[in-house]
Amino acid sequence: MSVRLGINPLTWTNDDMPALGGDTPLDTCLAEGKQAGFSGFELGHKFPRVPEKLGPILDKHGLSLVSGWYSSELLTRSAEEEIEALKPHLHLLKSLGTNVMVFCEVTHCVHGERDTPLSHSPRMSEADWQMFIPRLNKVADYCLEQGVQIAYHHHLGTVIETPDEIDRLMAEAAPSLGLLLDTGHLVAAGGDPVAFQKKYADRINHVHCKDIRRDVLADVRNRDLSFLDGVLNGMFTVPGDGYIDYTTLFEGLRESDYSGWMVVEAEQDPAVAHPLTYACLGHDNLRRFCAEARLAVDA
Repeated sequence: MSVRLGINPLTWTNDDMPALGGDTPLDTCLAEGKQAGFSGFELGHKFPRVPEKLGPILDKHGLSLVSGWYSSELLTRSAEEEIEALKPHLHLLKSLGTNVMVFCEVTHCVHGERDTPLSHSPRMSEADWQMFIPRLNKVADYCLEQGVQIAYHHHLGTVIETPDEIDRLMAEAAPSLGLLLDTGHLVAAGGDPVAFQKKYADRINHVHCKDIRRDVLADVRNRDLSFLDGVLNGMFTVPGDGYIDYTTLFEGLRESDYSGWMVVEAEQDPAVAHPLTYACLGHDNLRRFCAEARLAVDA
């Protein structure tokens, strides 16, 4: 089995805080990502959302579409309403050859609010869980029937953030729901990526590789800062520039026959962390970790 290496445009231009990299053209993101060695990109807010426009742009740069974030609101609308809402996004992914959808429940989320500390992340009541899981299962079943599997993104500042919340989600959700393993979000929420990979090897269908600067994370937690303040202060970085053990994680992925994308998704302030420099560093480190773990990489 082999993996492919992709990157998210957050390295250049931020979705949660559009002022970061706001003047950087999409063409610059794609050209520099290709220059750094990546073969695919996830979606960002500057990407056209119809395949007839986006396909030729990606083809011009010799890039594939990896996947793209979808904001779910299943706590406030029915499964049927959610399915109707996601159909354009699903069409885009299917049309451009993507088989996973990055999916996150954003009802009451705080990760886009700079003045709201992470200690105020939303939590679901028991009644919320009882409503959420059946709705999510219906949506996951529908997407899989269409040839695109949901990769649920546990995320700081949302209702599925902590290891316990991920455990419950995986225990109660239908097998049609895949799990996006995000190393940075998991560590920042108190989890262990290596342990979670072993625990959910048969559910993981997408991997986000962001590293953590230990001292910045400690400061964010100690001073009860917001997610966006953590980003601005440098909490996240590319793989190999923090303290997460990627070689051991990748060994586990090889042993479980993971064959999806490895995506560098390390939001930083591009005015501080030069995008091309960090894209190259992230790519080269991923290549090194894959080699150390004997995990084959496709071009």
